Amino acid sequence: MQIEAVDLFCGVGGLTAGLIKSGIKVKAGYDIAHECQFAYEHNNNAIFVHKDVAEVTASEISSWYSEGSVRLLAGCAPCQPFSTYNQGRDTSTDKKWPLLYHFSRLIREVNPELVTMENVPDVIRHKVYQDFVKELESLGYIISAKEVACVDYGVPQTRCRHVLLASKIGKVELLPPTHSSPITVREVIKDLEPLKAGERSDNDPLHSAANLSEINLKRIQHSKPGGTWRDWPEDLRAECHKKDSGRSYPSVYGRMEWDKPAPTMTTLCYGFGNGRFGHPEQDRGISLREAALFQTFPEYYQFVETPKQLSFKGVGRMIGNAVPVRLGEIIGLSFKSHI
Repeated sequence: MQIEAVDLFCGVGGLTAGLIKSGIKVKAGYDIAHECQFAYEHNNNAIFVHKDVAEVTASEISSWYSEGSVRLLAGCAPCQPFSTYNQGRDTSTDKKWPLLYHFSRLIREVNPELVTMENVPDVIRHKVYQDFVKELESLGYIISAKEVACVDYGVPQTRCRHVLLASKIGKVELLPPTHSSPITVREVIKDLEPLKAGERSDNDPLHSAANLSEINLKRIQHSKPGGTWRDWPEDLRAECHKKDSGRSYPSVYGRMEWDKPAPTMTTLCYGFGNGRFGHPEQDRGISLREAALFQTFPEYYQFVETPKQLSFKGVGRMIGNAVPVRLGEIIGLSFKSHI
């Protein structure tokens, strides 16, 4: 019984790549970000459709599936409205907010046998998610949903996500954890060639480190793995950190530790000042390739067609927004086991 999938909000294909690795045939991915098309199609044998999910019809989705296949509809809607970064802000006017309702509409109209979605853990606090679950239940789906520590499944970062699996066939569960100890930063990036801040590898354009200002270069030189900006001399500390309101933000301007997993990759993970994204040893932030490896993209994964198109902001957004490939594989393997 062949499972075939359509991936809504597919981005550069983290979930798609993982599903393919598990043995699921992904027919197409939909996303409004046209800049993701090259990476999605180049690395995965699937078609990218540049389209707003709000405009996608059920007949269009249904046309991708082969007769007799077990149909999986995946939809990892953008997480920004539900993120802890936005707590206290009014995100109700965010255009991303109703996307789960459009996903719900397509499930109702297409009626696939299998459904999956993943998002930040705080998504469960919002009415749109609760409505989504109620809709699935009313349609006869059996649901399994929980918070997942990605490190338990071989993703080398402290990322936690909410993962939902749903089936009309019967009870479905995410596979039990596959790793009793975390994969460390050392295991993932120790063999990559050393770089200085602002350098790019001749062998791999994605192995490129952002430049550092003179003061940030001094700061990283005084930074210890696992330490904070409190380790710096007083004259290097930012004015905002000297105030009482800034003293509770020790995790910015930090170095990773060799023998621990990386922090959660974000869209700004290439920037030393944006979190604990400093290289454990070299005086620079992590490279884009290192960030992609922490997201469990394979070493060959290509994000832009030519090095001239490579920008830290653009590719960083692609990498940080992606579902870790390994998590996608675990979701796929869970459905394969279920079938």
